[in-house]
Amino acid sequence: MEVRHPLTTRIHSIDRVRGLVMLLMALDHIRDLMHIGSLSGDPTDLLSTTPALFLTRWVTHLCAPTFVFLSGASAYLSSQKRCDVGTTRRFLISRGLWLVVLEFTLVNFGIWFDVHFNVFLMQVIAAIGLGLITLGALLTVNPKVVGVIGLAVIGLHNFFSLTSPLFAPGLIPLGENHNLVVGYPPIPWIAILFVGFWCGRWFERPRLDRRRLFAIVGLVCIGVFVGLRTFNIYGDPLPWSDQKNGLFTFLSFINVTKYPPSLLFDLGMLGWMFLLLSSAECAGNRMTTVLEVYGRVPLFYYLLHWYVIHPLLFVVLLAQGFSPADFRFGFNFGRPEGAGGLELWAVYLLWLGVVGALYPVCRWYGAYKQRNRDLMWLSYL
Repeated sequence: MEVRHPLTTRIHSIDRVRGLVMLLMALDHIRDLMHIGSLSGDPTDLLSTTPALFLTRWVTHLCAPTFVFLSGASAYLSSQKRCDVGTTRRFLISRGLWLVVLEFTLVNFGIWFDVHFNVFLMQVIAAIGLGLITLGALLTVNPKVVGVIGLAVIGLHNFFSLTSPLFAPGLIPLGENHNLVVGYPPIPWIAILFVGFWCGRWFERPRLDRRRLFAIVGLVCIGVFVGLRTFNIYGDPLPWSDQKNGLFTFLSFINVTKYPPSLLFDLGMLGWMFLLLSSAECAGNRMTTVLEVYGRVPLFYYLLHWYVIHPLLFVVLLAQGFSPADFRFGFNFGRPEGAGGLELWAVYLLWLGVVGALYPVCRWYGAYKQRNRDLMWLSYL
């Protein structure tokens, strides 16, 4: 029989921070699909970007490491609630497999809207899935050992020039007209999940203790980031340099590598995540209540938002005078070659409209899950 751990209440700071990054994630994806320049350039390329575009992309770097870290922490808390290694292992492995299947079916179709599935894209959902499978296999290992393994990978992988798809992005041909694009190489992201699993025990502390601890850890991470980055000592393959003015020099300083996540990327983004967690340990208010609505149903929101924003892309293209015959799928998402799209201000307006429209749906689904906690399948969505 499964024995429940006394820790049964939700950790509000997790839901609040996760809700915030889910909103930022939607901004990033709407920009990817619809911004007028998204198919022709990198928004963090200092030779062609604008400060507004750069920062729109940069702030969303917070999403993936936060989502992965909190998935690890949630896996730890889940294991403590169940107090049953076998049950927890089966859950982690089955949920991990489910996430991998979702990535290459519903998520990939939502991204590309390509019925031929010419491109399979491995992103954060599959990386988390593989991480949960690995955690399930290591469940009897001391969480501290798991965390140390994660820290070692985060801290040391920049020493080596690794080209394997396990460590670095790449393209793997799957036969004629089909390719697997590894956008999120699993090992660097699983390392973040491992650290989150180890740090999951911090959420068992009293709220005020957590708040202080998260603030200290966040400041230390950012301090180490600034120290290493200032002298271009170690931790990122792209050193910063003087630019045409002070603002662009600052952008160069914070422009670190996400693919794969470098040590400095992890320090900077997880540092901000810890500061947000510290802030989120405050008493609730109307804004935190809204964020919790999104943060309690992250996978449901993730799947749903693709099937809202991608059809909206087609509406935009039709409104701009294109016909379905002009649509080009695969890496173009359906956009005509070199044409179509929205200015950045319109991307922001559309983003606000989308997240506003998803709010009542997420609130309904969250309430449904709360009323039907005995339905096992709900724990997979």
